[in-house]
Amino acid sequence: MCYTLTIASQKGGVAKTTTAVSLAGALQEQGYRVLAVDLDPQGNLTLGLGLRPQHMTATAAELLLDAATFAEARQPTALEGLDLIPGNENLQLAERYLPSRQAYAWALQRGLAPAQQSYDFILIDSPPSLSALTTTALTAARLALLPTQAEYFSAYALKPMLQTIRRVRERYNPDLAYRILLTMFRRRNRAHRIIRSRLEATFGAGLCQTVIETDTKLREAAIAGLPITHFAPRTRSATQYRALAQELVAYVQKESLASTA
Repeated sequence: MCYTLTIASQKGGVAKTTTAVSLAGALQEQGYRVLAVDLDPQGNLTLGLGLRPQHMTATAAELLLDAATFAEARQPTALEGLDLIPGNENLQLAERYLPSRQAYAWALQRGLAPAQQSYDFILIDSPPSLSALTTTALTAARLALLPTQAEYFSAYALKPMLQTIRRVRERYNPDLAYRILLTMFRRRNRAHRIIRSRLEATFGAGLCQTVIETDTKLREAAIAGLPITHFAPRTRSATQYRALAQELVAYVQKESLASTA
């Protein structure tokens, strides 16, 4: 069964795209067939997987607007078993025109329907905004992964994101769940430890057990166009993203068992 996960945050700089790239790499490394979807007009996920956004003629934008089929938009990456629906500035046009279309919230879900038989996981990198593109990404997903730094402003930004999730549940996707992921964490930073404790007290099991710490190798991996698991496989961040992949796989398996019980 194919499982769709959207990585979302209205705040930039919280390692949202880094998490999308790294998690895709970790899942591919563990033998899963993965489709990554770049829904951000900046095209950073596309860059992070080694492709050039400006060279793409069929992207997520064309898929959303019915100007390209799934087969036309899909691109292979350098890693076997990891494919990409690229994104670029054309997504700004999709953002503008989508809300005028009937049932636009399900546009991405419809466009990705052919992928259900070919992949184990679909990972969607949404833009850093509460927009029509984010709505389509959340409507298509079973789980929203919400990266946040252990900083006051970043944690505070979770509130409007959670309000958006509740709105999507009410209108489009009642089964949407979420998990919060702490990123760019510094264990020696007392403020970081305090905010982590508060998030644990507030969200309980809604907070991922895995924590992603700060690692300069992640920036180098982005420049190389590879996930950290493949660029620097022995680094701390590679180990942590593998742990995150295992945690999410365990969650998906548990959910599947519960739904069939």
